[in-house]
Amino acid sequence: MGKSNSKLKPTDILELREQTEFTEEELSAYYKDFCKEYPSGSLTCDEFKEMYQRFFPDGDANAFAQHVFSSFDENGDGKIDFREFVCGLSVTIRGNIDQKLKWAFSMYDLDKNGWISEDEMLEIVSAIYRMLGAKSFQDTPAQKVKKMFSAMDVNKDGKLTFKEFLCGFKADPSLINLLSGRS
Repeated sequence: MGKSNSKLKPTDILELREQTEFTEEELSAYYKDFCKEYPSGSLTCDEFKEMYQRFFPDGDANAFAQHVFSSFDENGDGKIDFREFVCGLSVTIRGNIDQKLKWAFSMYDLDKNGWISEDEMLEIVSAIYRMLGAKSFQDTPAQKVKKMFSAMDVNKDGKLTFKEFLCGFKADPSLINLLSGRS
């Protein structure tokens, strides 16, 4: 998708329209801004962390931004190109609840073994707390994870499958607030 081009090709627009929830106009505007901000055509992890830190200036967004970066970097090359960026952005800001939960599950499943352990969830929840500032929450990260696991781990095996994760979040809408970075 053209590193130095200021316009998307019609075929790229068509493909991205099918893969995202954005209009042609929105995609064109995002592309123009992306090219201006990242003329190399891709975004590094450090640049991604800097972008997140601007959104969360009162906290430490580095750890959470690293996890989000990894989930956006679909091909694992250590960079996010425009397609990866806009597809990830589409899920996080325009996706339906099932799409967001699928994306979140993938991010929480740090070792990509198909289930989430308490330690993996604690890593992500702790990163969210640091990003937002611990004062934003009543519980500690460990307390929050214990509550979440207690509510979601139906068979009490210490692992959350995608089905348990999905059902748990859908059964307790307050958990969605944590997923979206609110207390």
